[in-house]
Amino acid sequence: MARKVRTALIAVAASILLLNSICNHLFRHPPSITAQDLLAPPLPLSLQTNPNLAISEHEQLEQDQEEEEVSYKNSRHVTSVRESIPTVSILLPAWEILVILSPETPRPQSDGDVACLFPNNDSSTAVPAGFLSSPYRQTFKCDFPMTLRRRFPFPQPILTSFSPEEKTPAEIKSPAPELLRWNFLVYDSITTDTDVVLFVKGLNHRQGSSRSPTDFACVFGDDVINGVKTAVTSAVQEVIRCQIPKLTAVLPPSKIKISLEVLEQNRVVPSVAHYTPPPRKIATNQPKSQICACTMVYNVAKFLKEWVIYHSAIGVERFILYDNASDDDLDRVVEELIQSGYNVTTAFWIWPKTQEAGFSHCAIRAKDSCEWVTYIDVDEFIYSQSWLSSLNPSRNMLQSLLPKSESSSSLIGQVLIGCYEFGPSNQISNPRNGVIQGYNCRRREENRHKSIVRLDAIDDSLLNVIHHFRLKQGYKGKKLRIEDAAVNHYKYQAWVEFKTKFRRRVSAYVADWTQAVNPASKDRTPGLGYAPVEPHGWAGRFCEVYDNRLRDLIRRWFGFGLSYGYQDGLAES
Repeated sequence: MARKVRTALIAVAASILLLNSICNHLFRHPPSITAQDLLAPPLPLSLQTNPNLAISEHEQLEQDQEEEEVSYKNSRHVTSVRESIPTVSILLPAWEILVILSPETPRPQSDGDVACLFPNNDSSTAVPAGFLSSPYRQTFKCDFPMTLRRRFPFPQPILTSFSPEEKTPAEIKSPAPELLRWNFLVYDSITTDTDVVLFVKGLNHRQGSSRSPTDFACVFGDDVINGVKTAVTSAVQEVIRCQIPKLTAVLPPSKIKISLEVLEQNRVVPSVAHYTPPPRKIATNQPKSQICACTMVYNVAKFLKEWVIYHSAIGVERFILYDNASDDDLDRVVEELIQSGYNVTTAFWIWPKTQEAGFSHCAIRAKDSCEWVTYIDVDEFIYSQSWLSSLNPSRNMLQSLLPKSESSSSLIGQVLIGCYEFGPSNQISNPRNGVIQGYNCRRREENRHKSIVRLDAIDDSLLNVIHHFRLKQGYKGKKLRIEDAAVNHYKYQAWVEFKTKFRRRVSAYVADWTQAVNPASKDRTPGLGYAPVEPHGWAGRFCEVYDNRLRDLIRRWFGFGLSYGYQDGLAES
């Protein structure tokens, strides 16, 4: 009997040891975290007090000790804290962290570097990313350390300045707050004369989708209990419109946080947005620009002059660029264009996969200064066959495509122009003379369209699907014949350039290149696959028709038979 008991005890002990070994193995080598896991919304408030409920206290203690030892041995330049800078941080795709300084915080001053410092004493270099507006705030980007990627909750770092010679391990004495998740966030706001517009991730997940405005309330202030609430009037895609609050106290914009409450869940969406009271109108005789161009850009400095100079020559008076965190020479090129007399402005728009929201934001921002806006990309050029015999460009050319007259019964609020998609045209590097001179072979049929939209005609929901906007009742769109106008879309460029698209798609509702979904979608490149690997014969693909019409027109207008074209030098406007 005693022998059976001993045998049973040994078996139980062996089972416990085996189970413990399996658990340790799982914790040491966890399964890979998917993008959905990484960006999942935070737990409800009722569960956030102890987010590690699935791990026992003893296991948690052992895991923490193990991670501290690994972190101490492997961390890069562990530093002592010279100053802790007030910030809030957001976990973006690809393990990037966006760190936003509080509005009152000046730019960090240090004779060394600025770093993101984490509770396990690991650190990563903080790189300046740009400045948010309303209110004015500096941002940094840093990488989320490998040592912290395998366990929830993900902690926010502190931003600190340090000297390279300081190597003493740092200490963060208070518990670090959890990182905000990018896919559940109020990330920006803009105030009009009549309402407040919020830009929110995580509510409507399909293109064109909307929810009832009665599902939400806008909250002005630090919390739901003490904040001022107003009704939501529209909730489409990432755009939420709500009534202007009646605030009893006069506070600077940096003091008024704004967020969104999901009423049914009794839950407030985390926010990094602030409320700015309606701007005071100043009487001005400054006329509106007849036609403006708005686009979202990322590292397009080498192409920008060609696009601006051409479209300025045919009638675009003002260019508005939403900079999606470029790290090339964009600022320098924009300044050169401004110094040469071109009206170019940039808006820092760091938010990933928000092209539709950015265009809605632009429709509000440009309404006081532009009558019509064309929403085209920097690799797209509008032209008409009727211009082919012109000896010189005219600023009236683009305006000639707009409606000539209006009747009260049928107002044209949007002009739609079909696209021709050009292929690599046997180019293996970026053409030094510009895309118009370098790419001359395209697909035969037109595909999709781009728009020139009258801002007063856009529906209050601001709904758009990149190519066009929903219009107010009483307005309609007009599709031009391809013989009357076309957009040359230099879409499939030399592989050295096209492969950069794998960084991330800009549309909120189009799958990223690396996601193996919707292989037959028009948003996919035929035969490309899901990795930035050059397909066989790429340089000769999508070549069905040689089309030199715009190329030859540009040579006649600007004399660009020169070896460097107008990418490297400015033409006279």
